[in-house]
Amino acid sequence: MADDETRALDAKGHRARLRARLLADPEGLLDHELLEYLLALAIPRQDTKPLAKRLLERFGHLPGIFSADPAVLAQVDGIGETSVAAIRIAHATAIRLVRARARAAPVLSNWQALSDYLHADMAHDMVERFRVLHLNTRNMLVRDEVMAHGTIDQAAVHVREVIKRALDFGSAALILVHNHPSGDPSPSRADIEITRAIIAAAKPLDIAVHDHLIVGLNGQVSLRAKGLI
Repeated sequence: MADDETRALDAKGHRARLRARLLADPEGLLDHELLEYLLALAIPRQDTKPLAKRLLERFGHLPGIFSADPAVLAQVDGIGETSVAAIRIAHATAIRLVRARARAAPVLSNWQALSDYLHADMAHDMVERFRVLHLNTRNMLVRDEVMAHGTIDQAAVHVREVIKRALDFGSAALILVHNHPSGDPSPSRADIEITRAIIAAAKPLDIAVHDHLIVGLNGQVSLRAKGLI
């Protein structure tokens, strides 16, 4: 039997074993094995273990890979458009799962689910994003809107636009959220000032601002819990 045929059979057998382990006990797979099998679905005729290990070496861990910008992913040797799409759809599916849990109950009594969702979606971002969570009178999440994308260390936030969107959606309350790409969620003076400006603008309209959460790789900070608002 030719060497190419032998390698093809070995690869087929290896993937079959990975598939069996995945179906029986997904928690038992190592990170590179999960990624290897995902990539194998996108690149069926290639040994994807080396590629999985290159990605982990480049980004450090699975969350870093799944939240990476597509253009940055494409810079890794061996990654094409189909592989990028596979990684992005896995990430999008995971985010929708944790978001559904956050939407399942009033936010103020379901805080851990909200925290998990925000961490999964924002903690590994390399660019700052400012988002507003819009709540109804029952404190159910009805809208989750990214209002600004920033540079590596800032996002342009306009108070008037935040209030306008709250009125458009008939929001009873808001939770402000943004991430710190540095990983340190400690609030800056600018973070505190923009929060207080939005609270002041929302108050005459009977729109409550419950909190401003800052998300970083090293954790989350609540401005309300810190006594800053």
